[in-house]
Amino acid sequence: MTHLVDLVADLGEGFGAYAMGDDEALLDVVTSANIACGFHAGDPRTMDATIRSCAQRGISAGAHPSFPDLAGFGRRAMELTPREVRTDVLYQIGALQAFAVAHGIRVNHVAPHGKLGNLVATRPDYAGAVADAVACVDPSLIVLAQDGELAEAARARGLAVGIVGIADRAYADDGTLVPRTQPGAVIHDAAEIAERTVRMVTEGVIRSVGGKVVPVECDTVLLHGDTPDAVALAHRVRDELLSAGVAIAPLPEVLRRKAGA
Repeated sequence: MTHLVDLVADLGEGFGAYAMGDDEALLDVVTSANIACGFHAGDPRTMDATIRSCAQRGISAGAHPSFPDLAGFGRRAMELTPREVRTDVLYQIGALQAFAVAHGIRVNHVAPHGKLGNLVATRPDYAGAVADAVACVDPSLIVLAQDGELAEAARARGLAVGIVGIADRAYADDGTLVPRTQPGAVIHDAAEIAERTVRMVTEGVIRSVGGKVVPVECDTVLLHGDTPDAVALAHRVRDELLSAGVAIAPLPEVLRRKAGA
């Protein structure tokens, strides 16, 4: 059977007069978008423009909620209560939904950003809080996550889960991401990133920093938009997936196909 995968990028991560990455160029490559909701990046004008571009191109839009850490771009750990995490995520999803309705589309998924996205893979309290927020605001939303606590919490609440493979991040032997504070956490070699991505999608494995072959389920491939040469890298990853016989489609279609397999 032909492999099918979504390509998603983190978009709308500018703020005010400051831009982060070339969102318009990336929207010509991806099939889904994780859109910043104002807590780590983004503002009402940026959110409005990003949702408008998704609507014009038929790109599947998702909320990208974060810790309230604008200065640290959401990449710093914060000790919040589960209630704080739940209400912060609710707030951010609701903000993006307003712009989606205004442009005649809907929010299709929720993908926690940065340190929150890392911690929900291993912390049951944060994972449950995010899953509760999604379940109570719209149980048809897809939860985008790595294998781990959030994926389990979402499934326990009857939510659809899309497992994300991250093309340019190193994996530890246990299948979690190597922290950005450690050397080699972010991979920059385009050939290596493309080769790893094709293997994730077609074989369901990736080689860890310790040399182990680690199983990695992959419904969607995350392409970071804030790295050097992000657009050229996105094109290369897409081209090599297509050359390997992989079909590319928005996340809801990928999960519908998977459910019917």
